[in-house]
Amino acid sequence: MPPSGYSLRAHAIESLTVIKRPDVPWRVVVRNTAAVVLPLAVGMATGYPQIGLGVAAGALDTMFSDQPGPYRQRMRQLLLASLAAGLAALVGFLIGGQLLPMLIATAACGFFGGLLVVFGTDTARVGMTSMILLVITASTPSSLGHAFGGAALIFAGGLLLTSFSLAAWPLQRYWPERLALANVYSGLAALARQQNHDDAEVPALTEAMTTLQQTLLGRHRAHGRAMEAFGVLLELAERIRLELTAMSELHADPAIHGLFRDDAARVLAAIATALEQGESPEQAGRALQTLRASEQALLDGGGTLHGLAAHIHALAGQLAAAVRNADWAGSRGELRASAAETRLPKALRSSSALATLRASLTPRSVAFRHAVRMAVCLSVALWVSRLLQLPHGYWLPMTAAIVLRPDFAATFNFGLLRVLGTVLGLVLTTVLLHITPDEPWAHLALMAVLCMAFRYLAGAHYGIAVATLTGTVVILLSFEGVNPGLAVSDRVINTALGCGMALLAYVAWPTWERGRARAALAVMLDAYASYLHALAQPAQSAAHRDTRTAARTARTNAQASIDRMRTEPATPPELLALARALFANGNRLARTAMTLEATLDDLSALPDQTALGRFVEQAAANLQALASALREQRMADALPDLRAMQRALVASVRESDDRVAADLLARISDRLVDNINTLAHVMNRSRSDGAPAP
Repeated sequence: MPPSGYSLRAHAIESLTVIKRPDVPWRVVVRNTAAVVLPLAVGMATGYPQIGLGVAAGALDTMFSDQPGPYRQRMRQLLLASLAAGLAALVGFLIGGQLLPMLIATAACGFFGGLLVVFGTDTARVGMTSMILLVITASTPSSLGHAFGGAALIFAGGLLLTSFSLAAWPLQRYWPERLALANVYSGLAALARQQNHDDAEVPALTEAMTTLQQTLLGRHRAHGRAMEAFGVLLELAERIRLELTAMSELHADPAIHGLFRDDAARVLAAIATALEQGESPEQAGRALQTLRASEQALLDGGGTLHGLAAHIHALAGQLAAAVRNADWAGSRGELRASAAETRLPKALRSSSALATLRASLTPRSVAFRHAVRMAVCLSVALWVSRLLQLPHGYWLPMTAAIVLRPDFAATFNFGLLRVLGTVLGLVLTTVLLHITPDEPWAHLALMAVLCMAFRYLAGAHYGIAVATLTGTVVILLSFEGVNPGLAVSDRVINTALGCGMALLAYVAWPTWERGRARAALAVMLDAYASYLHALAQPAQSAAHRDTRTAARTARTNAQASIDRMRTEPATPPELLALARALFANGNRLARTAMTLEATLDDLSALPDQTALGRFVEQAAANLQALASALREQRMADALPDLRAMQRALVASVRESDDRVAADLLARISDRLVDNINTLAHVMNRSRSDGAPAP
């Protein structure tokens, strides 16, 4: 895709050709497929295939709620999805034959199901599941008794999948927590191996660290004594990352620097392996001994380390503590000490669900607009399918519910790939059924293979996954007596109509990201300013951690906003260029702030700590002023001369006995001033060049 401007052709080609690496573990693929296939197999073997079909359908519809995370969180999500599926099926069975009540039900389900996007992707899947089950079951209205029976079977399918997902809970109680920690420590090992860092990247702001904090400190975290060791490892990961960042900024001997970082990388990689396998970190202990020997040799060998010695000492101590706690969290399992109560930092604690929903009930809210679009689109799709008496018409509203997303790029991608995937899937299924023996058990085995492929590839390429899902559904329906070879054209037409209606609904009342990108970037700059405000108070380590976490989250949101804006039509190239420049230079500022935090102990030897605090506070104030100007789409007002303040600060500490700390402060403060002045220059240049307001 061009670096600036929008190309529909390039966007379509990118959607069709880009294949991500599958990230679904095979154990999840196998257990999800088993929850779908086994009930049908048991039903066929016992002579009750209809019961097996109902349970299999419930498991298939709740499959994607089986996501990584603490077991408590997974259980809550799966139970909620199962209950939503059962209730939606009950309503569909009961009133499916009455058009007006059904339209009201689809509007309500579409609105409240769409509004769930405010709680994130996992919860939004619950809303989508309820919409799909509602329109599917409405195609076969039933009596009261049969409706309750069918809904109960669908609910049972969700419960079966839940039981399979949670089966390892008693045996691997802390597996999700250990895996999240292992991912972070593997990332730290990769960071340690890098001798030079690109300033455009901020190692601290990683998705892995955010996931780890949610897993260990979120509302649905596990409870137990081992959680204390996990909490210590989380804090150590933060400190190790900061030390590695600070070390990379020192003008030390590259050979000494590289040797110690390589030793640290081996320790971190061994810790990650021990955490993932749940074993005692014996290999990490041996690697730590090698690192300690290197530490002793480097520091005893003399030479000019330019402040590196303190960071070598600190990193070695942190790695030793990480090895010790990895042992407690691994083979020893539970700590003997009582667990300390831990919660997410204040910056990440969410308000109540009711308050979140109330705040979203405004036309300015992305979630509200999506909810309205979904309610109207789902109801109109159902009405059109009934009005035209389309064969297999439930595919039309079902497709609309699946394709319509809160942003244009996702709606376009899902629509395009849904149509092509459906066509490919119908062709593929026809060929496979032709070469497969015409036996129920052979068809069941083929359905199991297609279901596994769908679960495994869904995150890699949606079009290929839809092809396998189509085959799975076609074979599943064949056990109910629907001829797989018939109605192929009907399904393709309904799918194309559903995708077209979803895209039309979005275009009719869009939520273009170009109208929100400035706000997301302003929030990011505000978060960086809060981080600097906290660093102006060196003793407040808890505030450092909280604001650093908030900055990571704001940076992730800004990145997502820029990515969505890039894939939207009619995005002004000047706005996209401005967003990218602000994001890249904001990353450099965040990296400077991290270096400052990691070196606060070194700077504590300088005589004028008050002057340092005033300088950092003024830097934060300037940054907040820039965020306000960006949010209000105006040129930044004349800011206090931060460069003059920095020069005065450096001059006041030049006569200090600790020349290493003075030189370190000079480098960090110079970079901080340069970062903020560059941000101001980028913003004012964009306004003077006449960048159009969105």
